[in-house]
Parts: sequence; structure tokens; C-alpha cells
Amino acid sequence: MSEIIQIGITKKKGNPIEKVNSIEVQQGKGIKGDRTFSANKDSDRQLTLIESENIDYYNKKYNLNFSYVDFRRNLITKNISLNQLVGKYFFIGKIKVKGTDFCRPCKELEKKLSATNYLKEFLRRGGLICEILNSGTIKVGEKISIL
Repeated sequence: MSEIIQIGITKKKGNPIEKVNSIEVQQGKGIKGDRTFSANKDSDRQLTLIESENIDYYNKKYNLNFSYVDFRRNLITKNISLNQLVGKYFFIGKIKVKGTDFCRPCKELEKKLSATNYLKEFLRRGGLICEILNSGTIKVGEKISIL
């Protein structure tokens, strides 16, 4: 079954991501307390997800030990192919979201990680950007169900 295995946020852009057990999400604004939370926010970066399996593969391939939150996505998933969810509606627990676009790797994160091969490896594995369609709470362990 697909689920959320870790959650991360940060209050200020550039600061380290902090692991938390739950987040409050607000429709149209994002995650309360996160760096990207704002009024009248479009669907870009309201919520980001990445597959734990992609990070595990990368760490194993290059003999590295990055933590899941080092990749600066909000939700770390297990047992789901996120690329298949662009344009689709699904639930994370009781929160309905729409997958709007791929999270593309950026040079800024490549520099932070000091990983010269990051851009190439995560071009189609960087995660998913979602629009939040109702407000509520997302916790570690929440199941993901596709509509």
C-alpha cells in the first residue's frame, strides 16, 4: 500500500528541512509554517512529494547517505509511482490533491548536496508538485489512494 513515510518543512528558504510528524495544509495556500505558504497561492509548490525508492537508488548507486529530507520535498512516499499522477486527483489520508507537474531538479539543490550527478539522475525522478484541494492534516503513515 502507498503511504507517507516522512514529512519535512522549513520556515525560511535555504534553511535545513525539519522532519515533523504532521502538517496542517490549507486549500489554496499550502502548508502552514512552511516557507512557501501564502495567500492566493497558485498550484505551483503548494505541496511537493518524492519517492523514497528514488533516493534509496541514488544513495546506493553512488555510495552516498543522503537523508530523505535532504532532497527538500515536503512528503516522502513509499510504494507509488508519482510520475503517473500528473494531472490526476488523489487522496493523502483525507486530503484531496491534484498532481500538477513534475518537480524538476535544480542547480541550487545540486550545489547544496555537492552532488555533481544530481541533475542527471533526478531529471525524471525529482517528485511531484500538487495543488491542495481541501484543508486539514497530513500525518506520517497516511495512505495514498488514487481516484
